[in-house]
Amino acid sequence: MSHPSPASVKADTIKFGTDGWRGVIAADFTFDRVQFVAPRAAYVLDEVYGDPQRDRTVIVGYDRRFLSEEFARAVAESVAAAGFDVLLSESYAPTPAFSWAAKQLNALGALVITASHNPAAYSGLKIKSAFGGSVPPEVTHQVEAWFNKELPTVTQSGTIQTFDPWASYCAGLREKVDVAPIRAAIAQGKLTVFADVMHGAAATGLERLLGTPIRELNSDRDPLFGGGAPEPLPKYLPDLLEQMRQYHAENSAQLSVGLVFDGDSDRIAAVDSRGEFLSSQVLIPILIEHLSAHRGYQGELVKTISGSDLMPKVAALYGSPVHETPIGYKYIADRMLEAKVLLGGEESGGIGYGHHIPERDALLSALYVLEAVVTSGKDLSDLYRNLQERTGFFSSYDRIDLPLASMDVRARLLEQLKTQPPTEIAGSSVTDCNTADGYKFRLQDGNWLLIRFSGTEPVLRLYSEASTLERVHQILAWAKDWAIAA
Repeated sequence: MSHPSPASVKADTIKFGTDGWRGVIAADFTFDRVQFVAPRAAYVLDEVYGDPQRDRTVIVGYDRRFLSEEFARAVAESVAAAGFDVLLSESYAPTPAFSWAAKQLNALGALVITASHNPAAYSGLKIKSAFGGSVPPEVTHQVEAWFNKELPTVTQSGTIQTFDPWASYCAGLREKVDVAPIRAAIAQGKLTVFADVMHGAAATGLERLLGTPIRELNSDRDPLFGGGAPEPLPKYLPDLLEQMRQYHAENSAQLSVGLVFDGDSDRIAAVDSRGEFLSSQVLIPILIEHLSAHRGYQGELVKTISGSDLMPKVAALYGSPVHETPIGYKYIADRMLEAKVLLGGEESGGIGYGHHIPERDALLSALYVLEAVVTSGKDLSDLYRNLQERTGFFSSYDRIDLPLASMDVRARLLEQLKTQPPTEIAGSSVTDCNTADGYKFRLQDGNWLLIRFSGTEPVLRLYSEASTLERVHQILAWAKDWAIAA
């Protein structure tokens, strides 16, 4: 096949973000552009990870979005035409399954068609490394550097073979979790498991892993995602929240757990038996305790700057050091390659483990959440409340994304933060400002506010943790008023 040229695809408009390249289908994300980017990504994977002991094989996978199989086939054909052997997935699967396959099969890496939690109009391409995690930014910069080059002439194309992405991945996860007690609790009617897979790639995953039926919601393929987006947020989960509240009203003495997966199953959230939404700000402290107390794992807690203050307090109960990073899972993955890590997590739902690949993995997190519930015999919110009581730390958390009028407004706000940062926020004095990623203001009353800017659009991201939800909303309202008045 002939590959598109840099000029024909307007390569200068293709940009990689924090986790791959994403764009609107048929406008930005087209077959020509996919066939342009994919072989160049393969060449960079070979430059960075190739060695005589590693086959020149590239894994190609995909999610359940519109045209995902067709885009994946286009990737496979263009990469094979560039001289690489390709293992093309025979079905959709979680993105972590393809990261797992890259490492297990000794491949150069994986190219995955997915736009993760983005709305339905988007598709995307994630590049995964030979070690089983996202490639670092310097590697995507190398891919972008190839955009103004023509591809080398190839005398012989590579081969394309298909493979099952689920079998090895599920077997690997089952080795890390004691599945039998979870399965027994479900079979005996002691535990009911709900899972909202949001029409995404986690569909069938828990049943495959547990070997028993569960109550899976939105398991059909719907490229429109029910009119929402496959993101684990309460506004997209009305069916799950209502079903769990109804179930609890009729079965108040029984344990029930709701699990939520994003579109490519690398982010997770949960719902307690009463139908209350639990973000990873709640799940991560529970998982720290479970892995430390019941599984005997040790190592650092790696948290992003927006992570709850409860996380380090629970880590301290078990003598685990804490390493804080900017927001973005790539920083957590980098740390996993450098140090012994217990768990790494971000407030948006990405959680990974030092004893697994350096990749956030929602299905493994789901198994550990279920294991924690079965081991303790307690509801998730009861487990969380117990940790609050043991540490003496009680808090609430929320965040909002505030659209700005223009990039000029963004620049003005940023300049004000640099030159005239606030000394008082919502009636409380500022005691410290951390500028590792945005501006995180710690207040005299023990609460905090984080102000960050989107790098690509006029959007202000506001995060706060405070002693009560009312106080959180006061702080966020102050920040919103500050931004509008500036």
